[in-house]
Amino acid sequence: MPFLGVSGMQYSGASLAGSRILLVEDSNLFTAMIRARLKELLDIDVEICRNFEELQLAYDKSSEPIKLAISNMNLPGAEKGEALAYLVDLSIPTIAFTGTFLEGMRDELIARDVVDYILKDNVFAVDMLAESICRFLTNHRHHVLIVDDSATARALLSSRLKRYNFRVSVAESGAKALQILKASPDIGLMVTDYNMPDMDGFELTRRIRATTGSHELRIIGVSSSNNRLLSARFLKAGGNDFILRPFIDEEFYCRVNQNLDTLLQIQTARKVEETA
Repeated sequence: MPFLGVSGMQYSGASLAGSRILLVEDSNLFTAMIRARLKELLDIDVEICRNFEELQLAYDKSSEPIKLAISNMNLPGAEKGEALAYLVDLSIPTIAFTGTFLEGMRDELIARDVVDYILKDNVFAVDMLAESICRFLTNHRHHVLIVDDSATARALLSSRLKRYNFRVSVAESGAKALQILKASPDIGLMVTDYNMPDMDGFELTRRIRATTGSHELRIIGVSSSNNRLLSARFLKAGGNDFILRPFIDEEFYCRVNQNLDTLLQIQTARKVEETA
């Protein structure tokens, strides 16, 4: 069914059935709520594992790949997070579903490269989980371009986006970015550094905006500069958003989601106008 997510995501309601998804959770209440909500919103049937042994059996018994796992931090037989570690070690994309949030735990989850973590401590927890699952299963529809002259920065941003299941292209210069954009018109978001040798982020943005509007491509600028006016200059050049380094994963992913949500809303509205 169509739904509006807690963070603003609009989903058409098309079925996402067909992917093997594990729900690793021992609470009868949460398993019932999650199973019902995912079936209602996304037409997804989850495979439930209530303890560590069932999780291991679920992995061993079938050759069908696991697309995504949702895992509690503490399970019978895995009271110290062994279930989450097991899933991560198997390179299975995992969303942690936990009732505890401590700074050290958050850092551990990020270090393990989990897709997301959802806290059980609010009434929207199950809906937030459903939205996170929906994003992961549909992010492959989005093509993102990373532009940065630093190989390290390109690799870092690319790995973050690929963790969330986005399709990613990278460019080491503004000139290369223009070539990629011309060859790949399906790119909907560009994340570009400001300080680059051949063409800075402002000039790249201005050149793109001469032919491509915000209804076709969203642009996020990033910089490690202490100059707070950079954001104003970038936005005036045609950018849609700006983030100062260093930024945390949650902030980056939120900005990416917001811009892609806005792009989808604009494109949907334009299609409605064209058919009216």
